[in-house]
Amino acid sequence: MKNTIFTGSAVAIVTPMNEDGSINYDIFGQITDEQIEKGTDAIVVCGTTGESAAMTDEEHKECIRCCVERVAKRVPVIAGTGSNDTAYAIQLSKEAQELGADALLLVTPYYNKTSQRGLAAHFTAIANSIDLPVILYNVPSRTGVNISVETYKELSKVPNIVAVKEASGSISAVARIAAETDLDIYSGNDDQIVPIMSLGGKGVISVLANCIPDKVHEMTSYCLDGDYKSAAKLQLDLLEFTNNLFMDVNPIPVKEAMNIMGKNVGPCRLPLVRMEEAQIAKLFSSMQKLGLAQ
Repeated sequence: MKNTIFTGSAVAIVTPMNEDGSINYDIFGQITDEQIEKGTDAIVVCGTTGESAAMTDEEHKECIRCCVERVAKRVPVIAGTGSNDTAYAIQLSKEAQELGADALLLVTPYYNKTSQRGLAAHFTAIANSIDLPVILYNVPSRTGVNISVETYKELSKVPNIVAVKEASGSISAVARIAAETDLDIYSGNDDQIVPIMSLGGKGVISVLANCIPDKVHEMTSYCLDGDYKSAAKLQLDLLEFTNNLFMDVNPIPVKEAMNIMGKNVGPCRLPLVRMEEAQIAKLFSSMQKLGLAQ
């Protein structure tokens, strides 16, 4: 049996920016503390939501270092170190381990993509280069490549590949992963937390938790306690807001929502630009219904 990295709600934390595009480490520390205070069970730093694709190497490392030091072992820190270049992913993964990360999140290779055999070789090479537990990240809408259940089964033989973040949208695939592998499963979609956890998933890596960490933690806690009726009600009560956080490319809407809430996380980096006014109004309306905006 593989060791579980966390159960419950992990936030895919945003990276706050100043107006000039530089990283605002003071705000980063503040929102990290707030996440833990409001029940978040793990922090995922330098993921998609953290705009890692637009960071320099030094910024990527500094964000991991800053997060590890601020968290101070209160919850696990999971560092995004995936790349479409295996050698670079290995380098970044080793650096994350040296910086004190508790686990790694490895996205599938994007743009150049690869075959299923290539995926197995890529992830195995990275996992074998470090001692940390690894979560595989399957998000074909972003990367153009999907991890098959057969490839998951092959990769589950690697001792420190322990979990998957499933954002393929396929509940059928999640069911097969649960039935045919010993990998922990985390929902990669905020609108599928309850369905995935009902199939044995251990939790979520959440965008929504940036705004309402307590509610996402509560939802996962209901699931872990077997109270799926309460969890489903909460999932549905939050559905409009959840959907609106993905009306534009993530993390554009979630940063807009956090700024509306007064968290001062700033803009996204180009090529991501602010939402249109009509979208902002729609987001604001759904936040008002939840008491998140006035």
